[in-house]
Amino acid sequence: MLDILKQYWGYVSFRPMQEEIIHSIMEDKESLTILPTGGGKSLCFQLPALIKDGMAVVISPLISLMKDQVDALKDMGIAAEYLNSSLSPKEQRKIIERISEQKIKLLYISPERLQGEGTIELLSSIPIAFFVIDEAHCISHWGHDFRADYRNLKVIKKIFPYISVHAFTATATKEVRDDIVAQLSFDNASIHIAPVDRPNLTYRMVPRTSIIKQITDTLKKHADEPGIIYCLRRDDVDTISEKLNKLGFKNLPYHAGLTDETRHENQDKFVSEEIDIIVATVAFGMGIDRSNIRFIIHAAMPKSLEYYHQETGRAGRDGLASYCYMFFGGNDYRVWKFLSEKSSNQDTLIAKLNTIYHFCSKPQCRHNGIADYFNQVYEKDSCEACDYCLGEFDMVDDPLKIGQDILFSVYEATQDISFGFGAGHIANILKGHLSDNIEKRGHHNLSRFGAMAGQSLEFIRYMIDQMIGQDFLVREGEYSTLSLTESGIKVLRGDIKPVLVKPLMAQKKKEIAKKSRELKEKEWQGIDHDLFQLLREKRAELAMRQGVPAFIIFGDKSLKDMAAIRPTTKEQFATVFGVGDKKAKTYADHFTLVIKAYLTFPA
Repeated sequence: MLDILKQYWGYVSFRPMQEEIIHSIMEDKESLTILPTGGGKSLCFQLPALIKDGMAVVISPLISLMKDQVDALKDMGIAAEYLNSSLSPKEQRKIIERISEQKIKLLYISPERLQGEGTIELLSSIPIAFFVIDEAHCISHWGHDFRADYRNLKVIKKIFPYISVHAFTATATKEVRDDIVAQLSFDNASIHIAPVDRPNLTYRMVPRTSIIKQITDTLKKHADEPGIIYCLRRDDVDTISEKLNKLGFKNLPYHAGLTDETRHENQDKFVSEEIDIIVATVAFGMGIDRSNIRFIIHAAMPKSLEYYHQETGRAGRDGLASYCYMFFGGNDYRVWKFLSEKSSNQDTLIAKLNTIYHFCSKPQCRHNGIADYFNQVYEKDSCEACDYCLGEFDMVDDPLKIGQDILFSVYEATQDISFGFGAGHIANILKGHLSDNIEKRGHHNLSRFGAMAGQSLEFIRYMIDQMIGQDFLVREGEYSTLSLTESGIKVLRGDIKPVLVKPLMAQKKKEIAKKSRELKEKEWQGIDHDLFQLLREKRAELAMRQGVPAFIIFGDKSLKDMAAIRPTTKEQFATVFGVGDKKAKTYADHFTLVIKAYLTFPA
């Protein structure tokens, strides 16, 4: 196994859990594997396909995903193909002929294609090594990307009862895992659950104030680096994309309202590294295999932690340090709640929405919060990779008084009436702002009116959000009115003290920016940045010539290794991370020439 790993992938050791998962496949025991993005999921079934007799069949949900996987395998010298509607009848006939002649080791198809009579007949005529169901969360009603055709995949066991089936996904709660096992009729499956934690990602949650400035400030930290900006609505995508382009931040939009041609063109430009920034709705992502995405910006809060984990998981697939920023606001909650109420599954959706809102607004270790959501224990006391653990918050001076002022304002405002008030109204009471509604309700006579007059409305709203995030207050009903919880009553009594942090002030932002620069400099220690950029240009040129995404040639990790060890011979080049036999033969001359020229005439 290690010989094959080095020969084709250019790696000298497995990542955590890969070897254990591969053994399950080698032993023909059906399995379910949950392995986070960037954990080397595909290798777990691609490598045993090269060892076992017969052809492995991989069921994949997207045409673009199949193509990228197959192009990458072919570039390593592995016999792989896909069958889908993007191929002409002539191309399909050629591939079917190669399958019949048993010349293919890995075949990628869609669930719809698998269940066609002709496909079943074809697969029944040759030795099959095993079946893989990739992106298996699509099977589950509980999943965040449910796809009805996936639920019929239990037919594999009926048609091919003696061939093992292996399900893979990057993200799944316990409900989703149980549903996958049930839907595939697994009897005694090996379950492999890797830690969901992505230690190379740094998470930051910031209340949204001036979104364009917040985004541009972030983009300046990541100049010349690729990233995705996620928005809640199509209109937000169009507005933000247009404003960023006018400000000199070249980007392309992506959402379901664009024509198919425009969407595909924009996605291809991002994948091929013609453009480094894409502004998108959640419609963008599942088929994106670009391994060097260095940052993800959420211009609004997603509707669940599953979505957040999946979307941020598109950063740093190569294992290098990457950054995730969330700019959230109470309006995000209201929009998602309104949409959830139109669903037959609204109770589950609103529970998920409450969870992610608490995750954003509660001062806590973000890595620990994600692990806890997926029922895993986070072992470290500090992740050292989120705003909370990096000490980027300033704590408020008297959190108990502030918490009690907020809670008592809610209590007083709603006493003796059958309805409540939203966060905006409560903030006005605390600020001492005599709005029409305050005067109409007589709330300027409440004891806490003006209790926080010296603070901005932004500050007060942030405090209220944190009280909601810590379950001292709860939003209820169509208008998201506030009411006290049992925990909130304990705060009023002084039995519990909330943990409240201040909004980031200018000085604190400067300190954070300075620390970020120092960390980035540390990441590049021993790596020649100018040479890395030249190698990146060569990679883009080769990718364009071959008509494949740039990451298929080499990932950033390989380019950084080249820029550190500066190989000038084929023998030295073969020692670079991610250089297998075929890649050494194909690319050594191209990249060593760039390195030799640079060493002779440095920039």
